[in-house]
Amino acid sequence: MSVDTKKMEVVHRGLRRESRLLIELVAAVAPGDTARARVIADHYRIYRLGLKHHHEGEDELLWPPLLARVDLGTEVILRMEAQHEHVHATLTRLDAAVPAWEANAGADERDTLVAALIDHRAVLTEHLDDEEATLLPLAAEHITEAEWASLGEHLVANTPKLTLLTLFGVVLEDATPAERAQLLSGLPAPVRGIWHLVGRPRYARHTRRVRAA
Repeated sequence: MSVDTKKMEVVHRGLRRESRLLIELVAAVAPGDTARARVIADHYRIYRLGLKHHHEGEDELLWPPLLARVDLGTEVILRMEAQHEHVHATLTRLDAAVPAWEANAGADERDTLVAALIDHRAVLTEHLDDEEATLLPLAAEHITEAEWASLGEHLVANTPKLTLLTLFGVVLEDATPAERAQLLSGLPAPVRGIWHLVGRPRYARHTRRVRAA
């Protein structure tokens, strides 16, 4: 068995960028600007949904077969599970901090949220770095193509279609031309058409709105 896990690194690149941008975007919101806070909070919820389904797919579809096949990698896989729990704990904190700030865009609530986002990003990036260095090589050797594809299928099955287009844009944004071509070539032709006609301009509008000065 040997699968190409490089696409996962492209996904991680988008997660790293968005977790950094959320810190910067929230910090820049003036106290009392509830309209701007609502825009950023909505973007957080899209990011949060994508990360939730990404990690759920690994928890349900990747760790179990690896644990059954990789004796020497057990410690790595158990560490990945523990890291997912730590990431989830930071998201639980954010799930309280985001609506508290969104309600009135208060300075104190903003500062609390920024601190929570900084903590979340630190825990997340530590996990992503470790996963790429230690887990993905195990997956490449011990996971079948069908099992690897099931991760993407899980995300598609559990995410609203318009949100999927936004999340696909998140992934493609910092992809190299070769990576972008590979990701697009893996889609059915009708879905590629939907991306070019609907998804790409929709994502461009979304990012302009979210990242507006």
